[in-house]
Amino acid sequence: MKKNNFRSMSTQTLTYCALLAALSVVLARLMGLMPSESARFSIEAVPIILAGLLFGPLPGALVGFAADFVGCLFSAYGYNPLFCLPPILYGLSAGLFRYRVAGKNQLFWLIAAVFCPVVLGSIFYQSAALAYVYYDGVFMKGFMLHLSTRSVQFAITFVLDVAAVWFLLRSGLFHRIGVWPPAARKEQDQ
Repeated sequence: MKKNNFRSMSTQTLTYCALLAALSVVLARLMGLMPSESARFSIEAVPIILAGLLFGPLPGALVGFAADFVGCLFSAYGYNPLFCLPPILYGLSAGLFRYRVAGKNQLFWLIAAVFCPVVLGSIFYQSAALAYVYYDGVFMKGFMLHLSTRSVQFAITFVLDVAAVWFLLRSGLFHRIGVWPPAARKEQDQ
């Protein structure tokens, strides 16, 4: 019998991912602090990072997109596809680093997995996107303003996100339900 190499998400994985996306929406919209229209302090990225770590890069990216899309439906600002890249990067990056985080030097690799999307997505890309959308004609002024404020904002949320994910992984909860650590790559390919 020929082996089927097509991989699909199981119903269990899909259910967990939907729950993580919903949790991210709740954390962003109901449990975050929003001192201005472009700054928000929350741990909304934690479920997205967990989706990437637990289920891989594609499910993580899809959870990031779904959480951002559904969350924007509940906000006064509406949905703009320019702003959906950072949450997708959180899930994608965590999924790409999942085997490293499961191995030795877990905290180092977890920091690396979260640091990349924070700097590239949430700070640089999102600052440029906000300046492009809201600062017509004075892009550089808007970019520098958002770059400075978002750097402080995401320095704080970066530490909170890494600490929350680290403690959740160390708690053994995901091990007890059978989704962590990820199976070795060789076992998955067979």
